[in-house]
Amino acid sequence: MEKISRRAALKTASAGMAAVALGIPAQQLAASQLMDAPLKGYVKHSVSHWCFGNYPLDELAPVCKEIGISSIELLNPKDWATVQKYGLTCAMAQGAHWSIDEGWNRPDLHDKLVARYEEVIPLVAKAGLTNLICFSGKRNGLSDEQGWENCTKGLKRIVKTAEKHKVILNMELLNSYGHADYQCDKTAWGVELCKRVGSENLKLLYDIYHMQIMEGNIIDIMTKNIAYIGHIHTGGNPGRNEIDETQELNYPAIMKALVKTGYKGFVGQEWVPKAADKIASLRRGIHICDVSPS
Repeated sequence: MEKISRRAALKTASAGMAAVALGIPAQQLAASQLMDAPLKGYVKHSVSHWCFGNYPLDELAPVCKEIGISSIELLNPKDWATVQKYGLTCAMAQGAHWSIDEGWNRPDLHDKLVARYEEVIPLVAKAGLTNLICFSGKRNGLSDEQGWENCTKGLKRIVKTAEKHKVILNMELLNSYGHADYQCDKTAWGVELCKRVGSENLKLLYDIYHMQIMEGNIIDIMTKNIAYIGHIHTGGNPGRNEIDETQELNYPAIMKALVKTGYKGFVGQEWVPKAADKIASLRRGIHICDVSPS
């Protein structure tokens, strides 16, 4: 154990006693001290704009910059330049796919999807971005095998374009309860699809909230399949709210395991704040995920 000096111990104890005397709950004090600490820098932080949609990008972007967030994601092409003018990026772009429910497991949609992705992929590259989201679509009675075959056939039509422009397509893993009947709802299903497409330019958007609902065992499954994961989303379960002590996932432990894998992608906060002070809640979420490998 690290040795703590008597002076430091007394200082900590005095601060704690002062807080109690002022009526400040210990949990609130700990949260305040957490958010005052400088970021460690092992995690690249992002946030999904839709979760904080009451804030226009021109208001949210400078706040994110101050908090230590370097990306606002799930933005359409028209919005990329807005966050970039504040020195931020868009870690996960959208704009090619029009529906979570209608995806690459539908051969009748392939021509339309190919046209959209062929248009947007070069725009992603031109903007200096890397990741573009995609979806399997609803199962609609398809077997796993049929879904793999259909998605593989369609995605192979655009993966060469993605490779040419150095853009990574990210198939999102979603729970099939909230997103009823969604097919890519398990890590193993997504990994098998990546193997069949056979390109480093197709990876998985691993959403911790969704995978907690579908399979749990987050740290083991996530770390064993890290080679197929291009992006991470957070969210408290149940409810997809704050990732603090009000929910069941141990995010500091999950993030520490993630950092130890050598993962270099972004961690996107994708949860809807319940707290009145949404920005303070976001700041705390960033610090909860800000860990070191040791």
